[in-house]
Amino acid sequence: MFEVKPRTYGSDMNGMLIVNKPAGITSHDVVDVIRRKFNIKKVGHTGTLDPMATGVLVILIGRATKLSVTFVNDDKEYIATLFLGKSTDTQDSTGTIAEERSINGNGLDIDKVKKVMDEFRGEIKQVPPMVSAKKHKGRKLYQLARRGETVAREPRSIKIHEIRLLDFKLPEIVFRVKCTKGTYVRTLCEDIGKTIGYPAHMSALVRTASGRFTLKEAKGLEDISEKDIRRI
Repeated sequence: MFEVKPRTYGSDMNGMLIVNKPAGITSHDVVDVIRRKFNIKKVGHTGTLDPMATGVLVILIGRATKLSVTFVNDDKEYIATLFLGKSTDTQDSTGTIAEERSINGNGLDIDKVKKVMDEFRGEIKQVPPMVSAKKHKGRKLYQLARRGETVAREPRSIKIHEIRLLDFKLPEIVFRVKCTKGTYVRTLCEDIGKTIGYPAHMSALVRTASGRFTLKEAKGLEDISEKDIRRI
């Protein structure tokens, strides 16, 4: 965890920070770091990133937290790495291998992968993973998953605005995706793998944009300072 020495700021500190979340910590951890760094209680984020993921996390501080509804529905953009041949119980590389199958490469080429990805463009149905913050009867799914429970989840509609293959070096497939909020990219990776004909999981994820905010303008937690706060 980041070592932060609190500073004394006025209670009128309000605005937005565009953070480049590092891997290995939760979005809530980022909120805690910002809260301590600027010695302010009201801090929130506008869209969770998994601990293994990196990239754009929009942070609101002070009275600006009341504007979260303005940003929470923004579309997102990611660069994801799909690992073909192994699925996990969490749909990402943090989980336990659930299924494994050798890739024989027979008929599997870049054209087939592109064709499969095209099938996911537009409005599709997606089943939320058990390891997620979605609630079932008041309990978060990941809390149930930790107890070894699995419950039925209704598929929900999401929209993939754009999906484009960036790199194809088996067993890894790298792609860019622009999608609506609430899209589980790790579930997308697993579903793409199934359609190709192999178990799969997400081995890396970078959020490159959240709404109009991009990775190029995001600041690392260790470097962020008061001058980076955007007044809104």
